[in-house]
Amino acid sequence: MTPRTTGRALRLLSRPPVDGYVLALLGTVVLAALLPASGTAATVVEGASTGAVALLFFLYGARFSTREALDGLRHWRLHLTVLGCTFLLFPLLGLAARGLVPAVLTPQLYSGLLFLCLVPSTIQSSIALTSLARGNVPAAICAGSFSSLAGIVLTPLLAAALLGGSTGGLSADGILRIVLQLLVPFLAGQFLRRRVGGFLVRRKKVLGHVDRGSILLVVYTAFSQGAVAGVWHLVTPARLGLLLAVEAVLLAVMLAATWYGAGRLGFDRADRIAIQFAGSKKSLAAGLPMAGVLFGPQASLAVLPLMLFHQMQLMVCAVVAKRRARDGETTAPEPPVRPLPAERVP
Repeated sequence: MTPRTTGRALRLLSRPPVDGYVLALLGTVVLAALLPASGTAATVVEGASTGAVALLFFLYGARFSTREALDGLRHWRLHLTVLGCTFLLFPLLGLAARGLVPAVLTPQLYSGLLFLCLVPSTIQSSIALTSLARGNVPAAICAGSFSSLAGIVLTPLLAAALLGGSTGGLSADGILRIVLQLLVPFLAGQFLRRRVGGFLVRRKKVLGHVDRGSILLVVYTAFSQGAVAGVWHLVTPARLGLLLAVEAVLLAVMLAATWYGAGRLGFDRADRIAIQFAGSKKSLAAGLPMAGVLFGPQASLAVLPLMLFHQMQLMVCAVVAKRRARDGETTAPEPPVRPLPAERVP
């Protein structure tokens, strides 16, 4: 575990229980509810949001190291396990939740919950939590990167196949929109990585603000469209409470499945930790712009479950990581006792 990754983990735990960026997202939702963009302003905001999504995926491509990803393929069993959890087990649980409609979840909230189950895993927080728990950090880095890369293709395809009418189906127009807004910018970033990669690394902090600002614009656009369309009357405090309960069960099942399932597959403790945190988490940064492309005016309710799950997973997984670190200290074998040097006889 390097000092840099240790520092990330400690900074993660030193933050308040509610992530500041989540507060910014909630503030953006309130702003969109009180002052939604309509008419000409809505057209301008929607165009800016489209450009922001393209910029986001261009930056993802420019910063994604293909060489490091190929080097990480040596641990292919771990990466396949994480991908299986992210794009197979999660969607199966989401489909099983269909039985909760309409008694527990409205059809709109269920569509958002199912979409949550289709987005890729996180990278930064998975690395930090794996480091804190004394797991296999390089494996977490590669697993998160592979998941994000696969999600650019798999998430839209799974959403079109499983959500059906909620996303308009897998039409030619929908495929073209996905390719132009997500895949083309990403590939352009990969193509220009050698030229712009160093520039982006030197300005990592500034670009982080660009990323977050772009996502806030996407959220404002989605929730403005929802407010204008009058979708908020479909959500009551009781429904939100039930949604949180369903998401808590979903997270608990995934944490248990990744931990004990990885053990049954023969992974050691460090790998199990990486699998648990990379395989049980979902990326808000990747999911929000994808939802804007896939759902259009219905994106507001589609991203609400993902926003709530994001905050829940940070809080719960921070506690789990601390416990894993303590358990590791308790179960670690004691170092061998070296015999004292023999006394010299004068």
